Amino acid sequence: MRFDIITVLPELLDGPLNNSILMRAQRKGIAEIHIHNLRDYSTDLKHRRVDDYAFGFSAGMVMQIEPIDRIITTLQCERTYDEVIYTSPDGETFNQDMANSLSLLNNVIILCGHYKGIDYRIREHFITKEISIGDYVLTGGEIPAAIIADAVIRVIPGAISDEQSALSDSFQDHLLAPPVYTRPADYKGWKVPDILVSGNQRKIEEWEHEQAVERTKRLRPDLLSSK
Repeated sequence: MRFDIITVLPELLDGPLNNSILMRAQRKGIAEIHIHNLRDYSTDLKHRRVDDYAFGFSAGMVMQIEPIDRIITTLQCERTYDEVIYTSPDGETFNQDMANSLSLLNNVIILCGHYKGIDYRIREHFITKEISIGDYVLTGGEIPAAIIADAVIRVIPGAISDEQSALSDSFQDHLLAPPVYTRPADYKGWKVPDILVSGNQRKIEEWEHEQAVERTKRLRPDLLSSK
């Protein structure tokens, strides 16, 4: 799977996208992540500006249409893209189901929003999907883009050595994960539940499911209503 991420601040993406699971997935050839500096496509050769004042009386600067058109058109001439995503506060809220669906695609562009947003004509003519990571405003779309790429790539087969681990993560079955423990089994008198050290796989799986349902009902009942 290939991600092409368009940003005005590429340095914000270097750390999150080039470490841990994402780094290993790229080394294995499971995923490609290409970061494009929108300023490289500016028509302002001296200052490399990609923003301008908004028409009307709106405060703040707006990302210009021409540099975005130039980079997206260049990329689309090179390959076919399944989605052109814009990270936007008014987009569809990102969740595990969406991450699973996106992981089945081949090529995806993510345009990171900035300033007061992008010229609306880009949204009308290029963007195929708008995604929000929550009801709050960030400085730019770089962190949402990194979150989307991380959540999507980690569920691609082979990205994680233990694929069952990804399938048992929180939200995969609209449930939170059950409690987990490791050694020592008794620490300061705080003991791991007896069932987990019993060796009875069937009963352990039943306990884990019961715990997942109980925790979800208590902490995130909205997940159960969305099943």
